[in-house]
Amino acid sequence: MPGRLVLLGSAQTYRRPPFEAAARALGIEVVMGEDVPQPFLGRAAAELPLDYRDLERSAAAIVRYAAEHEVGAIVGLDDSGTVLAARASAALGLPHNAPEAALRSRDKLAMRRCLAEAGVPQPSFRHAQAGDDPRALAAVVAYPCVLKPTTLAGSRGVMRADGPEELVSRFLRLRAILAAERCADVLVEGYVPGLEVALEGLLSGGALRVLALFDKPDPLEGPYFEETLYVTPSRLPAPVQEALGAAAARAAAALGLREGPVHAELRWSDGEAWLIEVAARSIGGLCGRTLRFGVDMSLEELILRHAFRLGGIEAPRESRAGGVMMIPIPAAGILRGVHGLEEARAVPLVESVEVTARMHCPLVPLPEGDSYLGFIFARGEGPAAVEAALREAHARLRFEIAAEVPLRRG
Repeated sequence: MPGRLVLLGSAQTYRRPPFEAAARALGIEVVMGEDVPQPFLGRAAAELPLDYRDLERSAAAIVRYAAEHEVGAIVGLDDSGTVLAARASAALGLPHNAPEAALRSRDKLAMRRCLAEAGVPQPSFRHAQAGDDPRALAAVVAYPCVLKPTTLAGSRGVMRADGPEELVSRFLRLRAILAAERCADVLVEGYVPGLEVALEGLLSGGALRVLALFDKPDPLEGPYFEETLYVTPSRLPAPVQEALGAAAARAAAALGLREGPVHAELRWSDGEAWLIEVAARSIGGLCGRTLRFGVDMSLEELILRHAFRLGGIEAPRESRAGGVMMIPIPAAGILRGVHGLEEARAVPLVESVEVTARMHCPLVPLPEGDSYLGFIFARGEGPAAVEAALREAHARLRFEIAAEVPLRRG
């Protein structure tokens, strides 16, 4: 038994089940370090309750847990758990990223400043506060630009503005989003045109292995940046793919990341790779299902084999193409019905269609929301055929969304 696996992630994370399944396949016991707000910690039923906002106290709680239960690795499932995973791993002497490196990858402003010092190609940026005067800001920025909160995930709050009036309206909208969040810092970035890709990688001793490069066939030009299609292998020319991988490696090194999974977003513009974001975690949502290594090894198993030093991480990605569609939310309202599921699942090359949004619950699209209706997965001999299958399956789905009706008072 290699010791327990401590998983750290938000209560809403999609990533817990696939990591738990991978751990079971490897015979590793799992404990979830559940994020519990400070007032409820004492009453929490979780085996390892933590307050992710209090990094020092939560890291100490993991160390105390490890004194009674052998811990072999700590893995952050999403952005909320990466910094805590690094701090606790450092305290226990487990393979880890330096806590300050994890923090730089978590905070987009810190990331931008670090990459600027290292000369990594990236968007121009300006730091603002949610309480700033948007008209004063609109008078000094270049257009088009992108407004981006520094710590929110899933493209939440990310909006493009093409002129001063748009910037003012978008800024006020972002201010309303941030009012309920522990974030007041805003980036105003220069818009970088071009093709966007996602890179999935694994760091070992600072060396980056590119596990997959995903094309994003749907243009991400704004005003919001909702991702839909991911397809791998990339159809970009080999020299372009190599340049994108080199840019991601350079960015990870600049941030000080050395161990574990890396997920990066890049754009290819004017013959150069531009770093949009890099995170010290694996791909979000259920998208990891698109990847298989060796003889049907999942991405999560590969990550755990690396974390526990079990070997086998050199297994190549399968030769077949894979893809996922993150089904976008077309409008705000209440999900009342889903139609066409069997027809969508019957499309050749489609492996599964999963609706993850809950029935009779509110749907919130971007930029206020941060989730999807569900996921469609396909696999085949080539990326073009996989993309076509995903689009066909999506076209067969119909979602019944009812507008919310305000309750009458009195």
